[in-house]
Amino acid sequence: ARLGNSTFAQMEKVNSELLAMTYGALVTTMLKDFQDVKIVNQELEKMGYNIGTRLIDEFLAKTGITQCRNLKETAHSIAEIGFKMFLGINAEVRWSSDAKTFSIEFKGNPLVEFVELPEKFKDLDYSNILCGVIRGALNMVQIVVTTQLTKSELKGDSSSEIKVSLKEVLQEKVKSED
Repeated sequence: ARLGNSTFAQMEKVNSELLAMTYGALVTTMLKDFQDVKIVNQELEKMGYNIGTRLIDEFLAKTGITQCRNLKETAHSIAEIGFKMFLGINAEVRWSSDAKTFSIEFKGNPLVEFVELPEKFKDLDYSNILCGVIRGALNMVQIVVTTQLTKSELKGDSSSEIKVSLKEVLQEKVKSED
């Protein structure tokens, strides 16, 4: 948590209101263009994935973390450092009994400031972009996961939660020079 705070203190900041309004405009435009909440959920996740594949480089460069030894260290790095570093919020990790699934729980999601979901968009996973960011970043470090937004402050939950399930850890293949 200390590394997350110190890295956050050194990062260039973006006004959270500007972030929330810009993201809201993006989601609104997508809803108008696609006119299907399921497609918007998928597109937000895809956008997040692409962001995550690039954000991991900044995360690794600014934190000095070279490698996590296991999924537990990885989960804590995401929650305690990544969420603080990029969103300015604290997050906690909760583990399932199988040790291959964890949830990241957080309050004060800056993406949902000023947002109210109309009833017709009750199935919109508004913060699904965060699921994609996590999946994309982990994929770049050879960890294949599925992610799902399981709780949302927008839908009346007391906090937001993203469930992360490990599918496989890829091994780097070194080409031999024959």
